Amino acid sequence: MIPESLKLRLIEFLESNREWVVLFFCLPASFVFSSVMRVRACLRRLSGDKRRHDAKVNEIQAKVHEWNKLPPSERRLLCTSRPNWLSLSTTFFQKHLHHQVALPLYDILQLDEEAMTVRVEPMVTIGDITEFLIPKGYSLAVTIELTDATLGGLAFGTGMSTHSHKAGLYHETIVSYEVVLSDGSLVTATNNNEHSDLYQTLPWSHGSLAFLVALTIKIVKIKPYIKIKYIPVTGQRNYCKMIREFSGAYEEKPKIHPDYVEATIFSKDKAVIMIGDYSDYDRNVTVNYCSRWYKPWFYRHVESFLKKGESEELIPMRDYLLRHNRAIFWVVEDMLTFGNNPIFRCLFGWLLPPKPAFLKFTTTPGVRAYTFTKQVFQDIVLPLTRLEEQIEISTELFEKFPLLVYPCKIIDHGPLSGQLPRPSVEYLVPGTNYAMYNDLGIYGVPGKVKERKWYNPVDAMRRMEKFTRDCGGYSFLYADIFMTRDEFEVMFDLGLYERVRRKYNAEGAFPHLYDKVKPELDVFSIGEECAIKE
Repeated sequence: MIPESLKLRLIEFLESNREWVVLFFCLPASFVFSSVMRVRACLRRLSGDKRRHDAKVNEIQAKVHEWNKLPPSERRLLCTSRPNWLSLSTTFFQKHLHHQVALPLYDILQLDEEAMTVRVEPMVTIGDITEFLIPKGYSLAVTIELTDATLGGLAFGTGMSTHSHKAGLYHETIVSYEVVLSDGSLVTATNNNEHSDLYQTLPWSHGSLAFLVALTIKIVKIKPYIKIKYIPVTGQRNYCKMIREFSGAYEEKPKIHPDYVEATIFSKDKAVIMIGDYSDYDRNVTVNYCSRWYKPWFYRHVESFLKKGESEELIPMRDYLLRHNRAIFWVVEDMLTFGNNPIFRCLFGWLLPPKPAFLKFTTTPGVRAYTFTKQVFQDIVLPLTRLEEQIEISTELFEKFPLLVYPCKIIDHGPLSGQLPRPSVEYLVPGTNYAMYNDLGIYGVPGKVKERKWYNPVDAMRRMEKFTRDCGGYSFLYADIFMTRDEFEVMFDLGLYERVRRKYNAEGAFPHLYDKVKPELDVFSIGEECAIKE
């Protein structure tokens, strides 16, 4: 056992020397861990056996059957045994209070080129699937930019990409979910079978309904490169209008829109819009291998076009899809202030990024409280027609740039169709059944914190959440939420979800969605303390 005095000194060191901990522990550990996982994934592919999946699922079912045999007084709520520090969520769910079941499901099971789908186990990562699909000329229709994101985590938590103005949210691309229910039975949920209600509520459920053991996802045909155009724009009204035009948010005759659309907003007045299309090699266009270790971080590369002016280049497909991985968008800069220095990149850039797993592993309660009160990490889904308002209130509350903007199609599936409320009629693109929303990504240390001014993170985020609710928007739930349960049930439609929990006996077996995603910290006490300090 570690003496208490030594433990306290270790915690104090981790809290006061965060940058050095990242440099000397998180980066080397991340590199070793990634190398081991790549070798492990390669060995799994070489030793592929279809019977292995069935055996593992049978074992999971047996574990759930054993739980059912426990006396009711001894049955704690179910959750996976995956450690908190391996999750990309910012929260630390209290798994030690729950009955944990291991889900060792890491395999890519089947590529169906005729149906244009891939069947995978839930622990397959974005890194795994891009390495598997892209050499074959395919990609997921929605590919999140972080290699460590798991396809199962995204299935229950959803997400979007720069192709989402065409494909919609990640869960719109899922054909079927294979899940183990609380009674140990294995069912497949699709949009047109007897479990369609379960199919509709598994997205945004965050493991509060069942254990996911496999899913089938749509894929798209691709070319080797993305031909990307960087368009620097001055004037908020100008860049907001241009984003809407490229995404197809206006009432116009149908036209072909770019395959990929995104914007990085560097100030209220300046942004760079990027549009991209699948492309073969073109000798007249420069190729940028933007994900190589010695290259500038992608958002810094994008920023350079504010001075260079409009430009075009080819980016290899996998490099493009993972362009934000090395700097975790721009979060790493707040951890390693010298991380984008050319000398550091050339000598040690191959160690990047620090894996979120090891960042969380070295997060003590003190570090967690610090990051909670001194940083913001939010992805918020809001109507694209109100982008100007989003930028204004984000600037007022956080004073944090850059901002990330991805347009995304939100489809109206009718009443009681899942946790996402139907988009308001006023936001629907005329002649369609969808509205064009956008992800607003706010990451890093707010301006007031950098300037050592008073800052109440709870007040700021609660005001942002109120704006989101008033707009008919949604918060991604892998980030911290600051809502009461009543406010949460205004933002999300839990009518079908509650019905499904009762029908499939998830009540008393799995935590409720709100309990699963709320911070383990006392948000409101922290807000009150900050208010007193003012």
